Amino acid sequence: MRRSPKELQSTHRKMGRRALLLGGAQLAFAGALGMRMRYLQVDQADQFRLLAEENRINIRLIPPARGKLFDRNGAIIAQNTPSYRVVIVPEDAGDVDLILSRLSQLIELVPEDLERAQTEMRRSPPFLPITVADQINWEDVSKIAVNAPALPGITPEVGLTRVYPQGADFAHVVGYVGPVSDYDLERIDDPDQLLRIPRFQIGKVGLEAKEEDNLRGKAGAKRVEVNATGRIMRELDRREGQPGADLQLSVDAELQSYVQARLGVESASAVVIDCESGDLRAIASAPSFDPNLFVRGISVADYRELTENQYRPLANKSVQGTYPPGSTFKMVTALAGLEAGIIGADDTVYCPGHLEISGRRFHCWKRAGHGHVDLQNSIKQSCDVFYYDLALKVGIDKISAMAKKLGLGVRHDLPMSAVARGLAPDRDWKSRNYGQDWLIGDTANAAIGQGYMLTSPMQLAVMTARLATGRSIEPRLVKSVNSVEQPTGAGDPLDVNENHLRQVRRAMFSVSNDRRGTAYRSRIIEDDYRMAGKTGTSQVRNITAAERRAGVIHNRDLPWERRDHALFVDFAPYDNPKFAVAVVVEHGGGGSVAAAPIARDITLQALYGGTPPLAAYPSKDRNKIKAQQERLHRERPGSGKDGKDRA
Repeated sequence: MRRSPKELQSTHRKMGRRALLLGGAQLAFAGALGMRMRYLQVDQADQFRLLAEENRINIRLIPPARGKLFDRNGAIIAQNTPSYRVVIVPEDAGDVDLILSRLSQLIELVPEDLERAQTEMRRSPPFLPITVADQINWEDVSKIAVNAPALPGITPEVGLTRVYPQGADFAHVVGYVGPVSDYDLERIDDPDQLLRIPRFQIGKVGLEAKEEDNLRGKAGAKRVEVNATGRIMRELDRREGQPGADLQLSVDAELQSYVQARLGVESASAVVIDCESGDLRAIASAPSFDPNLFVRGISVADYRELTENQYRPLANKSVQGTYPPGSTFKMVTALAGLEAGIIGADDTVYCPGHLEISGRRFHCWKRAGHGHVDLQNSIKQSCDVFYYDLALKVGIDKISAMAKKLGLGVRHDLPMSAVARGLAPDRDWKSRNYGQDWLIGDTANAAIGQGYMLTSPMQLAVMTARLATGRSIEPRLVKSVNSVEQPTGAGDPLDVNENHLRQVRRAMFSVSNDRRGTAYRSRIIEDDYRMAGKTGTSQVRNITAAERRAGVIHNRDLPWERRDHALFVDFAPYDNPKFAVAVVVEHGGGGSVAAAPIARDITLQALYGGTPPLAAYPSKDRNKIKAQQERLHRERPGSGKDGKDRA
């Protein structure tokens, strides 16, 4: 059917309008698209370029090298060694389980390490690298590099790990490092970002922990280019961090090694302090342990072996352990009496073997008594009754004040863990802590270093150094920081009459050099190196009246944990003191038998700077000493041919 011209004209108008609308819509769409393209390519070019760069370029922290530790002569105590490890960045890896499965087909992965890595991934941001395997060899690194395309997010790295070349010799002094734990982070208000790097090592105990801020250093940073799988393609630039400070300790590694070996299998401790500077030349606790076991995480079996040992190898007995000082405290009581003007050098006390105090009998160690004794003989023969009598006249407050003046009951400022304060009690202390009055029997016990009185081997060494020099010696462990010398502990003169100090020193000299002295068997023969000392035996059990009547049970017949502690303190040479020494043997029995021979040998080793000549020992002991020196030389790791040098 033919359409009329009017209808055709109407149809053409409609089509024109539709075409115009469609064209307009197309033009508007094209314009909007163009504007959007201009917005993205021109207006937002910098932002999207930055986003692209962020996907291509990563910024990563560079852990600083931890500061090294040296002994006073430059021997290395703690250092860092390179180690290969494998890390994974979870957000770059994608399917972590799949990637770890592939990795395990190339190198051996320890299940404990995998479990630790999974734990760290759950608690860490996904962009942080997590260590999967540590201490791998070069062959394993090569396998990973060859198979890199199939292992997105996996990267072999070279890191630094802490090593203690001296092993157990410095375990209680230096301590050890270990990976940062949640507990470590909770203790710090604003933790350094370095601490959030998984497996980053920080000091856990000992000097490593106390000097953490000095040893850690400051982090650096590097910009690296990565591909689509997160693998590092190249390093763009690097800003090196600041390494930790190197610390030189006052300890002599050779002497420390000898002391540790001389203590042997005993549960014991020893401290050697320089009488001139206060430098700690040796500070040992036995038995010890290998701190290298803790660096990457100690095994359950190794840790159980340490914790279940009744000799407590993890405890630093030299500063943490506190013991009744026994008769080594008698010099304190004597000085308190002399300073108070209550007793003179020639005054005597009669010792029948006991003293009645408030209806209770306080016994002397010598059952038959010592007869009439003066100050010198009371120290030389260690008469208890003399000090019971003196203490009742002096009073506990003056005795306590003198103890603190000599360094007992005082916490010395040392960068070591759990340094004990000890206890030099007085009347106020008992009232505050027990709500009880101080008793006269408490004073009698304190006079001979028993009862509430507690001291550490470190404090006993400080006491002895102060007696020897008349100065307030303070122990120093860190000699220099980055070669900058630290203040010494030489100290100022004590507020004690020098004549009184001379009387006490003279009495201590007789302990080691008079035939009736309690340490005569452990004397030094060499005239230039004669020592002054004092034995001590502290009870850890109560001896009943019935046992005294039947005969006191000998230490060797008691279980180890019920035997007396053995103590000895000394300084030498007598005329010009260079070193003060304190030795405590836990449950060792008598101080003259168990502690004095060890202290004498340590003192000679310090004085001679190495193995002393046999002529320094009593002639009857020389064969035994020679055999001992040869045995210790064989047992000490790294000893040189002359017994003086270590590798």
